[in-house]
Amino acid sequence: MSSELQAVVSGCSVPPLTRPQLAEARRMRAVELFEQGRSTSDVARMVGMHPESVRRWKRSWEQGGARALRRRPATGRPPKLDNAQAEVVRAALEQGAQAHGFEADLWTVERVGMVVERVTGVRLARASVWRLLTGRLGWSLQRPRRQAVERDESEIARWVAQEWPRIEKGR
Repeated sequence: MSSELQAVVSGCSVPPLTRPQLAEARRMRAVELFEQGRSTSDVARMVGMHPESVRRWKRSWEQGGARALRRRPATGRPPKLDNAQAEVVRAALEQGAQAHGFEADLWTVERVGMVVERVTGVRLARASVWRLLTGRLGWSLQRPRRQAVERDESEIARWVAQEWPRIEKGR
């Protein structure tokens, strides 16, 4: 049963699998097929992978079992903000910049950094703020239009039609 069908049947929404989760599921399916005694070429065809990858998986499986083919947690320093804090930041940003005392309703990396520090008490470097916005929160860069809010198209058209010809005559 597909994950979409499971979601419909159970009445809840199931988030789609991430690429690492899909890759691990493919490797675990290969383990089931190895255990059934299937050939490497059969397994490769059935999981949709190159036979060399499947041979590498099989060597790992023979040496360390199914555990050797499981995903490993990411290495490196853990993020300064946990998931709950990231959601608090998302909610704060969705209120808009003016709700946080800024003149214009425009977010910059510096402004976001200040809001993150206010709502979580955690100070992030510019690069970390950018990763938070684009990676964890799914935001993207948006450039504001370079046009005055007060711009009046009808007044501009009137000026071009009436005033500009008068000014040109005076030259």
